[in-house]
Amino acid sequence: MTIIQKTLRKFYAVLFCVLLVIEVGIALFVRDAFIRPYVGDMLVTVLICCFIRIFLPTKVRALPLYVFAFAAAVETGQYFDFVQLIGLADNRFFSILLGRTFSAADLVCYAAGCLAFFLLESAIRRNT
Repeated sequence: MTIIQKTLRKFYAVLFCVLLVIEVGIALFVRDAFIRPYVGDMLVTVLICCFIRIFLPTKVRALPLYVFAFAAAVETGQYFDFVQLIGLADNRFFSILLGRTFSAADLVCYAAGCLAFFLLESAIRRNT
C-alpha cells in the first residue's frame, strides 16, 4: 500500500466519523422541514462513499455512481413497500433501515450527495 493510499484511508475514516456524528445528531435532535429530510439524505450518500473509500481508497472510480444506484434501488423499494412485501413490516429495525415511504425529493438529495463526493474526489485527485 502506498503512502497516498494510507493517507486517503485516514482522511476518509476521519470524514466518515465526522459525518456519522453529524447524521446521528440530525436523527436525534433535529426536527425541522429542511435539515433532517434533505441535508440528512444528501449526507448519507457521502457517508456511504467515505465508508467504502476506507477499504478501497483508489479503486472503483465510479463509486459515487454505484452508491447513487444503490440509494435509488432502496428508494424504489420504498415505493413498492418492500418491507411489507418481504413480511417485515412489523419489524421496527427493518422498517427504519429500509424505509417505508417513497419520496422523489430523496433521489435528488442522493444525487446531490454523490455529486458532492465526486467533486471532493476530483479536488483530491488534482492535489495528489
